[in-house]
Amino acid sequence: MTETLGSTGEFGLIAAVTRGLARGEDVLVGPGDDAAVVAVPDGRLVITTDLLVEGRHFRQDWSSAYDVGRKAAAQNLSDIVAMGARPTSMVVGFGAPADLPTAWALELNQGLVDEAELLEVSIIGGDTVQSDKIVVSVTAFGSLDGRAPVLRSGARPGDEVAVVGRLGWAEAGYAVLQRGFRSPRSVVEAHRRPQPPYAEGPRAAIAGASSMCDVSDGLLSDLGHIAEASQVVIDVRSRALTVAEPLQAVAAATGADALGFVLTGGEDHALVGTFEPADVPDGWTVIGAVAEGNENVPAGTVTVDGAAYTAVSGHAHFRS
Repeated sequence: MTETLGSTGEFGLIAAVTRGLARGEDVLVGPGDDAAVVAVPDGRLVITTDLLVEGRHFRQDWSSAYDVGRKAAAQNLSDIVAMGARPTSMVVGFGAPADLPTAWALELNQGLVDEAELLEVSIIGGDTVQSDKIVVSVTAFGSLDGRAPVLRSGARPGDEVAVVGRLGWAEAGYAVLQRGFRSPRSVVEAHRRPQPPYAEGPRAAIAGASSMCDVSDGLLSDLGHIAEASQVVIDVRSRALTVAEPLQAVAAATGADALGFVLTGGEDHALVGTFEPADVPDGWTVIGAVAEGNENVPAGTVTVDGAAYTAVSGHAHFRS
């Protein structure tokens, strides 16, 4: 008979997922007490949190439990590095129906552990609860290691806009899965399991990034956050963007716009930042520029090739 969460029980599940967890040097007290204790030598703690809800962010027929775990960890760890910080630890909240197989929860946990281990991040606690559908909540913590945080509000006229990581792959994978297909496999896997360029966040901070953002909602949408926070205009040069062959194949098969995948597709968790021209790190691609607002193009605006982009610019919850 299949073991379920109902038969395993809350404390049995907690014991299973915390057994053998590695503990980094920043962690003073890990799982097993009322709360964890993490050292903060820098005196500042970078914190972010995200939710994954079944049916909204993932489907069991599209993604394995392991994929969901990797994705849940990745989207939080990417936010930490986008501040120029080093991820140190995270806590996990998990809600699920009592009849969910225990094996699914353990596979999810392994995905969380494996993604965290890429950055030597410790899982230091969390909570479990019965719910009508699967919900995964991750809160991640990071250290600035003495550096100033890289905010969205620091872009300056004259800066160049540069990006590192994949753009549009996860959105192309979503388009494929929506139509009941499983290929090209590369984009489907990108939707299931992002590959953020983790090392590039702290590297960009050291290089002198004036602003930075994790591309989770779409390039134009996330650049809009920078433009609004910095009160500048950002122009993206479409010819500087790479539209990979798998994206072109999906666009041709579905009637979509391949460039649209790159401009508006989220969940690849690339990093986009602004830099003085001499500070752009090797490996980053310059895709645009920062300018002052004016009567025709007010501050807070993002344009493509000097003109407004009329399609939806990216994902936003609660948008009608």
